Amino acid sequence: MDRMLYTAMSGARQTMEQQSVVSHNLANASTSGFRAQLHAMRAVPVEGEARLDTRVSTAATTPGTDFTPGAITRTGRTLDLAIDGDGFLAVQGDDGGEAYTRRGDLQVDANGLLTSMGRPVIGEGGPIQIPLEAELFVGADGTLSAIGMGQDPDALAEVGRLKLVAPEPGELERGELERGADGLFRAMGANGQPAELPAAEQVTVVSGALEGSNVNPVEAMVSMIDVARRYELQTKMISSADENAQKANGLLSLNG
Repeated sequence: MDRMLYTAMSGARQTMEQQSVVSHNLANASTSGFRAQLHAMRAVPVEGEARLDTRVSTAATTPGTDFTPGAITRTGRTLDLAIDGDGFLAVQGDDGGEAYTRRGDLQVDANGLLTSMGRPVIGEGGPIQIPLEAELFVGADGTLSAIGMGQDPDALAEVGRLKLVAPEPGELERGELERGADGLFRAMGANGQPAELPAAEQVTVVSGALEGSNVNPVEAMVSMIDVARRYELQTKMISSADENAQKANGLLSLNG
């Protein structure tokens, strides 16, 4: 009976974790630049003192991110940026380190700091400062130009350049770009510590457009229903194992 319990119990626990991943994806189906999280499970033998493994549990495997590009929608807003290709926009994380995102709905705060989701956007020399009340223009290479209110077009001047990065071929497949709890991606060095990627000249942006989430709401809803039914089946297995154990105990009691 305990073999059934091992499989059903560990499977139910992993199914609950998978349900949280599916729910998170569905909640971000309309979030600009969001990348869907992946979750899978596999059977793992439970190692013990016996010479042969007699019990099997369920464990999560190949967790990662779906980096498939999302659809690009024109907005007409200058500070809405869609990254063309596999690049990322560099921002400053809450820990002060460099992190990466595909979300391009940029804002300028009251102090003139260019931000994404409230986090400073990193340029070639650090966070980018924008002249207050200036009209901005964004080039395909990430160059930011500004012109003051009431000034002539000749006064257009460069105020900074976005740091755009591109992972090396294979880094995404090997999971060397990891998603943090804050939703930002970070490059991992050979020592397992966060590292900074160099700026990539080949990465370009499209001004006046946003990249949507790559989550398919219909597929996410179907997956949520499937996971819920799987969890229900696993809990029924646990109940069946308990009933079988009780019946076996009753038979042993009768035999004295």
